[in-house]
Amino acid sequence: MTDMTAKTVLITGASRGIGAAAARTFAAAGANVVLVARSTLEIADIAGEIGDRALAIPCDVAGWSEMARAVQATLDTFGRLDVLIGNAGIIEPIGDIAETDPAGWTRVIDVNLKGVYHGMRAAIPVMEAQGGGTIITISSGAAHRPLPGWSAYCTSKAAAKMLTDSAHAEHGETLRIMGLSPGTVATQMQRDIKASGVGPVAQLDWEDHIPPEWPAKALLWMCSPEADDLRGSELSLRDEGLRARIGLTA
Repeated sequence: MTDMTAKTVLITGASRGIGAAAARTFAAAGANVVLVARSTLEIADIAGEIGDRALAIPCDVAGWSEMARAVQATLDTFGRLDVLIGNAGIIEPIGDIAETDPAGWTRVIDVNLKGVYHGMRAAIPVMEAQGGGTIITISSGAAHRPLPGWSAYCTSKAAAKMLTDSAHAEHGETLRIMGLSPGTVATQMQRDIKASGVGPVAQLDWEDHIPPEWPAKALLWMCSPEADDLRGSELSLRDEGLRARIGLTA
């Protein structure tokens, strides 16, 4: 396991799913963990489980001032920020472009794209001043192909991928910046997708999804020197070769 002792990791969308699993995985590796989410009780429970090396910050990543305050609180508490994981994401509204609610469509962009930008905007100056850091955006296969009924999600994920690529183009010399496309993961989001009945992913069975601990372990591995050759790229856990490198097996 990668040793993260004395390192500080901030995870958005940390109340459940990949975010919660990542918080526990990084804590087990010795890191200070900052859990950011709108779900106050859930992140407080996880922080209490981890102990003194965890900080829970209620925050809506769609708001720049809230994200900036979360990063400042991280520095005030732990003195540094070494890893930022942009994981917060929503999927609604699902439906035809001609029928979706404009406010809901905009909200997806606010969270899935602007939320990633706000995290980067707050973290990059801190990491540059430290002389290094890691930024990982949780991506999706939806970033690469259109799916009927999923215009908001696909568009937001495609834009977030380009934003991550842009961040690497600007700061890749000093910072480790990557994306992780985990595939379909056994989380509440997949239950919501199943309930929608829209698209091929909604037709999958629960057993078809990987456990959230797999992307959590991948995120930790991506912070190690073993992943140096992948800086600036988007990793896909559908790649069996990558799974083997990380040590993920069924």
